[in-house]
Amino acid sequence: MILMKSIRHLSLLLPVLCLSSGLFAAKNSAGGGDLLVYIGTYTRGDSKGIYAARFQPKTGSLTPIGLVGEAVNPSFVAIHPNHHFLYSVSEVDNFDGGKTGAVTAFALDAKTGKLTSLNTVSSHGSGPCYVRADKTGKTLLVANYGSGSIASYPIQQDGRLADAASTIQHTGSSVDPRQSAPHAHSINPSPDNRFAIVADLGLDEVLVYHLDPVKALLSPNDPPFTKLKPGSGPRHFAFHPSGKYGYVINEISSTVTAFSYDANRGVLKELQSITTLPKDFTGKNSTAEVQVHPSGKFLYGSNRGHDSIAVFAIDRRKGTLTPIEHVSTQGKTPRNFGIDPSGAYLFAANQDGGGVVVFRIDAKTGKLTPAGQKLDVAFPVCVKFTPAE
Repeated sequence: MILMKSIRHLSLLLPVLCLSSGLFAAKNSAGGGDLLVYIGTYTRGDSKGIYAARFQPKTGSLTPIGLVGEAVNPSFVAIHPNHHFLYSVSEVDNFDGGKTGAVTAFALDAKTGKLTSLNTVSSHGSGPCYVRADKTGKTLLVANYGSGSIASYPIQQDGRLADAASTIQHTGSSVDPRQSAPHAHSINPSPDNRFAIVADLGLDEVLVYHLDPVKALLSPNDPPFTKLKPGSGPRHFAFHPSGKYGYVINEISSTVTAFSYDANRGVLKELQSITTLPKDFTGKNSTAEVQVHPSGKFLYGSNRGHDSIAVFAIDRRKGTLTPIEHVSTQGKTPRNFGIDPSGAYLFAANQDGGGVVVFRIDAKTGKLTPAGQKLDVAFPVCVKFTPAE
């Protein structure tokens, strides 16, 4: 069962600040404008927080900027739709003396890449691991892995975060030793912004919530979830650009599950489950990130253990996947990766060695080729893009 812990209402309506991701992609694809690349990290060793670089898609030129914002374990970051703000989790369990993590809002300088902290609030759960702004820019969504809970926050006009408007605690378990409790691992708004999709590794469920972006509220859908094969461990989720399909990468079973998506009802129906690994691989592996290419023709997933990106072709009539190749990330333990808005490059974050490695994407085949560029960032986890000035 899902327990609604607290819901607090706002009396003010926030103005819409967003520029659509579609316009962002079109601008950078057609105009080839420079991009800022932001990298969330674990702050151990030489890592001190969030790092950035300047990237020119036309030439492939990559220029490190360095540390742009200090934070503790900002493992996952998100860019506001208006590109003026950045949000990061702090993957800790002891914020402000409580057993919770934190979420920080930053102002983003598009000329220098520098970040200025605006405010920090509780994540209302331990081990926050995922953050995402809704498409209007009024609501921030957070998943807490440690406590198996989610939270939604009103985003104020100046980019600051109000306290959570809703917090929801998951309950239950599944068959693997890692699944003795819920572990909410990602939360993503639907293409029409009416729902939020949550992958919970501990429950083997992909849950669906109604999203009210004006009040920043979440409430369970009916039906509230789609169940996966026991021991799958759903981690991250991605929609197809058409809005007809969705894909979840399963950390424990090293598979990707494809779904059809009923946008009217917010219902996912399983179509296929396919391995992310080569047939001859016998070692230990867990998966991390999944993303669909902007063209809708290809899907990419990261393997930790095999240390590769799995590439699949998408049947645009059926939504199903066909393996294309597995490409080494030239490092160890690839976590999140980023595909630039033009769809020409993929940046793979090798958490445990190798930095952030850049690959070219073949627009016809989806195949990856090393671009010869790398960012030497310690313990990189997450890669996000925004236009530079």
